[in-house]
Amino acid sequence: MIKKTLAVVTACMMLTHLAWSQDSEKPNYLGQTNTITTAVPFLLIASDARSGAMGDVGAASTPDAASMHWNPAKYAFIEPKAGFSASYSPWLRALVSDINLAYVSGFYRIDDKQTVAASLLYFTLGDIQFTNIEGYAIGNYRPNEFSVDATYSRKFSETWSGAVAARYIHSNLTQGVSVGGQATKPGQSVAADVAVYHQRELDWRNFEYAEFALGINISNIGSKISYSDATTEKDFIPTNLRIGPRLTLDLDDYNRLSFMFDVNKLLVPTPPVYARDSSGYIIIDGQRVIEAGRDPNVGPVEGMIQSWYDAPGGFEEELREFYFSVGAEYWYNKVFAVRGGFFYENKNKGNRKYFTLGAGLKYNVFGLDFSYLIPLEQQNPLENTLRFTLSFDFAEF
Repeated sequence: MIKKTLAVVTACMMLTHLAWSQDSEKPNYLGQTNTITTAVPFLLIASDARSGAMGDVGAASTPDAASMHWNPAKYAFIEPKAGFSASYSPWLRALVSDINLAYVSGFYRIDDKQTVAASLLYFTLGDIQFTNIEGYAIGNYRPNEFSVDATYSRKFSETWSGAVAARYIHSNLTQGVSVGGQATKPGQSVAADVAVYHQRELDWRNFEYAEFALGINISNIGSKISYSDATTEKDFIPTNLRIGPRLTLDLDDYNRLSFMFDVNKLLVPTPPVYARDSSGYIIIDGQRVIEAGRDPNVGPVEGMIQSWYDAPGGFEEELREFYFSVGAEYWYNKVFAVRGGFFYENKNKGNRKYFTLGAGLKYNVFGLDFSYLIPLEQQNPLENTLRFTLSFDFAEF
């Protein structure tokens, strides 16, 4: 009996050592940069100055005219009868001087339970001189992209609401110029957002008023995009999951303080690691052999599901694909606001890390917001990013 027990223990130790040895020989996929890229990334840029001043949070921030970008379900709880906002941001000014982002959004509250809204997001890459393969100039062009949105938001109860938004996306990056002998065209896609929002009053400690909110938004659920009829390869658009809570506290009749936190994840496939040898990629039947990860050439819905388990580095790399925003907002007498926030993304997944700050002024129906971005690294293309938003809220038409 003792000999048999020793034999079993010895066998288990040998198997454990063998498994550890094999695992230790696996390449370390976690040490390499593996950024997820999509077409039309402008859809994820913070569009308004208020959220841009709070680290790009917005899943559960108090409803405003720009809620379409962050969580359209918030519109059901908006107080004014109607309103609109216009935002402008010079983008990547550390690199070039004429890239701009503009955003216009408006809403109308049908009754106490229903609200409709629409928005336009426009992104221009400035003047670019196109050249041919020999390097000779073939013309000056102004590539641009835009999206048009519409949403219907409705309260399900006194504390819950939901919304569905439709979006048309147009991306004209090549201006019809032939690339590699192939004619190009503007990329087009349609997409949808599905969102829910929860808001309720709290009886908490000795505060005059306390409110908790939670928002969830899955945005840009839609078809892939292509810039040429000559190729069957299409690119994913940035389907994104955003979820986050908010806590608002009235310190007294004049001072209000809010804290917000957002968690995001792109719901598109992670690029796999392809097998290579001394001559380059290993290709079988015209396809590159995947060493780790999964084939990213799948449909949009399958890509959303696959995005949770396809990272070459396994579960640990999947966790690195979440990026985070935290923000705070202080209002004095509902007239003057001061805001701050922080945005974090893993160094191997884009490495965006920056602080934000800003201020807001509201007088009757008129509001003006400003934000400023401070990257953690010097010579970052996002440094000195400014955003401005002008808003109007109307009690009645």
